[in-house]
Amino acid sequence: MIEITDLHKSYKTGNSSLHVLKGINFNVNEGELVAIMGSSGSGKSTLLNILGILDEADSGSYILDGLPIKNLNEKIASRYRNQFLGFVFQSFNLINYKSALDNVALPLYYQGIKSRERYEIAMDYLRRVGLESHSHHLPSELSGGQKQRVAIARALASHPKVLLADEPTGALDTKTSYEVMELIQAINDEGKTILIVTHEPDIAAMCKRNVVLKDGQIIDDKMVVQQRVKAHV
Repeated sequence: MIEITDLHKSYKTGNSSLHVLKGINFNVNEGELVAIMGSSGSGKSTLLNILGILDEADSGSYILDGLPIKNLNEKIASRYRNQFLGFVFQSFNLINYKSALDNVALPLYYQGIKSRERYEIAMDYLRRVGLESHSHHLPSELSGGQKQRVAIARALASHPKVLLADEPTGALDTKTSYEVMELIQAINDEGKTILIVTHEPDIAAMCKRNVVLKDGQIIDDKMVVQQRVKAHV
């Protein structure tokens, strides 16, 4: 599903250059649930941006579902993001003046799906994350955990090949974090490929594979015995 080979990325900082990724080799098979870990400055956010086609490596190769991701103009990059990827962010990134239903339906608008069908799909995904009764609530009327559920429903509604989650529990308390991870585990059980950037060991333990970055290199990559979440959702 994802093939990363000898990936390098640097950023200009004044007159010097900061080498952030230093030869990353990293493959992900369909259906995996992978935690990407590392301290601040380790390169995990840069790697996630490249995986999400939000940034491009200086050298090396990135193949997503058989397609090389390189030298894309913004129109094609946007189409690939919409076609292959779903995003979940720590800050939820919901549109404050739109209802939960409108937020989930929005990506389907950009896929050209007609209004009635996209709202039916959006309602189905809100039902799947347990928020059907909150479909007409604004984000300001939802708890943090509910907002993240809406964000997950929005990410899934367009049927992405890969779900990329950047610190999805970072703004949540422990109980709510575990509820969100229970939902993510259930989605993964259905076969969805999911990558989670996290600095929390207990969240990483709920994944099936842990990849650790330090100073722009992978220093550990191992399968783990997944801790199943026992939370009331």
